Amino acid sequence: MVKFSSIRVMAAGVCSALLGAPIASAQMPMPAAPYDGASLFKQQCATCHTTNLSDPVRQGPSLYKIIGRTAGKADGFHYSDGFAKADFVWDDARLDAWLTNPQAVIPGAVMAYRQAKPATRAAIIAYLKELN
Repeated sequence: MVKFSSIRVMAAGVCSALLGAPIASAQMPMPAAPYDGASLFKQQCATCHTTNLSDPVRQGPSLYKIIGRTAGKADGFHYSDGFAKADFVWDDARLDAWLTNPQAVIPGAVMAYRQAKPATRAAIIAYLKELN
């Protein structure tokens, strides 16, 4: 009787032999999927933000052309007092700090989202830069 785990190893060996690759364990980790900023934005940000000027304003302002924009100055959006007093322009570093911990960048900010993974933040920021 052949155990299921033996079949997996044999199948991996057969597939490797057919492809001309060395025999590898069937338990090898899969490579990480590439980060897709547009998909990440849609999953994690689009509930509150749009990426164009034609959609109605949501809980947060449109992020269309956010790079180079003065914080707290998007037309048609009512910002918190902290944002109204902000005196900086959005760039990669500010967006990275913002996505890491919004309240550290602007005390009293109401955005609850935080992203601990640098690669995810970088992918979202790269996507936003494409919109400029």
